[in-house]
Amino acid sequence: MLPDRVPSYAELLRRTDGPPGSSWGVFGEEDELGMLNFLTPEATREAAALVRAGRTFNLDYPINAFVPSIAGTRPATAHHMFANNPNHRDDWLDSFYLQSTSQVDGLRHIRAPRYGFYNGVGDDQISLAWPDRPALGVQLLAERGIAGRGVLLDAMRHFRGRGEEWRPDRPRHLTPDDLDAIADAQGVEIRQGDILLLHVGWSTWWLGASDEERRSRTGTPGIAQSFDMLEWIWDHRIAMFSADNSGLEGSPKLTESGLFLDDDPPPERGPNHNGGLHRHLIPLLGLIIGELWALDDLAADCAADGVYEFFLSCSPLNVVGGVGAPPNAIAIK
Repeated sequence: MLPDRVPSYAELLRRTDGPPGSSWGVFGEEDELGMLNFLTPEATREAAALVRAGRTFNLDYPINAFVPSIAGTRPATAHHMFANNPNHRDDWLDSFYLQSTSQVDGLRHIRAPRYGFYNGVGDDQISLAWPDRPALGVQLLAERGIAGRGVLLDAMRHFRGRGEEWRPDRPRHLTPDDLDAIADAQGVEIRQGDILLLHVGWSTWWLGASDEERRSRTGTPGIAQSFDMLEWIWDHRIAMFSADNSGLEGSPKLTESGLFLDDDPPPERGPNHNGGLHRHLIPLLGLIIGELWALDDLAADCAADGVYEFFLSCSPLNVVGGVGAPPNAIAIK
């Protein structure tokens, strides 16, 4: 539920009644949806009017599209089928990692090292053993449903159209000014409750690259690590932010961002999130993030008709206590 007044990000940074830079308590002491609260029923109703031609765009890559695992810790999913009789078929999955392909990161995905999980949820509640309704589980997103106005920011076409080099295998850290320039050039306004989609071309490059090309990459285009970016995201009051790269953020992380913790040792395995926006966006602000979304066809259609807004539905798998899930996302124009 939205409060009568939403504080600015500058105000959140100054708060003393909660972690600085956090939205804890803004949507209520028991809130578990974070910035998704900005997507109101009124915003969903208005977004439905954006369906004009009825063209639909699947935004999910297949399971096992990104094999071997980008993170290096997720084996391929095994699909099995069986029959009880000659006229019947059934199937199941083994080693199904819910964040191994197109995904939504739920609010139990990342904790802030100094403060914990979103809205002060205790570590003991982030457990499948928690009775009935695990806190911050992805089932909350499935129960609510995510349907609203989607806006595509086509960074790849924008900068290539200006004659600038754009390579999905090289770093490019997009600033708030860059995002504003893309939106202005596309003639689209970002509004409260929007679901933003950032097209950088990374997933298509990765899926078509050789092992040597993947090893030779030096970075990834994405949003820049900075307090200015955190301010831009919060003050625009967006509901969700997704991209067709593996983390929304650009890589490698910007060392001058001011987001690194000196007393935080690297993990024994898996990605190192120190210095990243994930630790601020997910546990502090409560932003739902989408990664590895399939955006090429939608981006081509938007470029063809000049319309970069559409109705978007996202229905993550209803996995009780899930950390993340495939988005089952569809854009409709």
